[in-house]
Amino acid sequence: MKIDEAYAYCRAIAHKHGANFSVGFRFLPKVKRRAVYAAYAFCRVADDIVDDDSGAAAASAVGPRENSAAEAAAAPQVLDEWQRELDRAYDASATHPITIALADALQHFDIPKSAFIALMDGCRQDLVKSRYETFDELLHYCDLVATSISDISLSIFGYRSDAAPAHGRSLATALQLTNVTRDIGDDLARDRIYVPLEELRRFGVAEQDVFARVENVSMRQLIEFQLDRAEQYFRDAEPLLRELAFDARFPTLLMGGVYATVLAKLKKDPFIAIRKRLSLTPLQKVLVVGTRVLRPHFV
Repeated sequence: MKIDEAYAYCRAIAHKHGANFSVGFRFLPKVKRRAVYAAYAFCRVADDIVDDDSGAAAASAVGPRENSAAEAAAAPQVLDEWQRELDRAYDASATHPITIALADALQHFDIPKSAFIALMDGCRQDLVKSRYETFDELLHYCDLVATSISDISLSIFGYRSDAAPAHGRSLATALQLTNVTRDIGDDLARDRIYVPLEELRRFGVAEQDVFARVENVSMRQLIEFQLDRAEQYFRDAEPLLRELAFDARFPTLLMGGVYATVLAKLKKDPFIAIRKRLSLTPLQKVLVVGTRVLRPHFV
């Protein structure tokens, strides 16, 4: 497969499955944009392998789809094979369009292999762990599945300060915590509750209340607490914008801005988190672009 075709394959995955991220991707210079598409596509497939509704990205990577029970049983082996394909990307012997593109990106950027492996370890954790007792446990999970993405992104974007990785971790955590809260209702179909159980008890919310999607004062306060914490991580990440290479600042601002807008909408009606999966319309994303030009802040 030609390199341009491999990158086009990755771009299609990013635009279809990563609509919130791809808003920012489009503003990167070509060589960085293509590398980000390749990295995103690789991580997306790893994530999809552990979900029952994985869709086209995982199906095209690992072969024909079987029934859900068979897929769940095979997921660890499929992840192992996808990690071997990662090895092949780093050995310049890739066989899949995504890793062919990734191998080419590695010629331009020193992307740490350890970050991809951490992401895959987080995916493996999803196969065996569906509850988190404390926020520290959840934060470790965020490091696996989100800080890893920050490390990958920073290696492509470029940065000027040694403080950038720590601020990148704050942004990655903000994005992941926004996801966790937005997807409370969505995750119930997979019997997953990422909100720390310790915090459920603190606010007087039982697991059965979450599954019943109870809308009461306790549930509202629990969700609002999650949103306030995510917002603080966004604020902690603000210095990152000054530390990035100039051509990556606006794309990063947009990626953070899209998620911060989701967070703001949830704060207006916290119960959306248990009713449906909130997503932004194309017009709302255009407004994110416009408002961030005028006011370059995440929140």
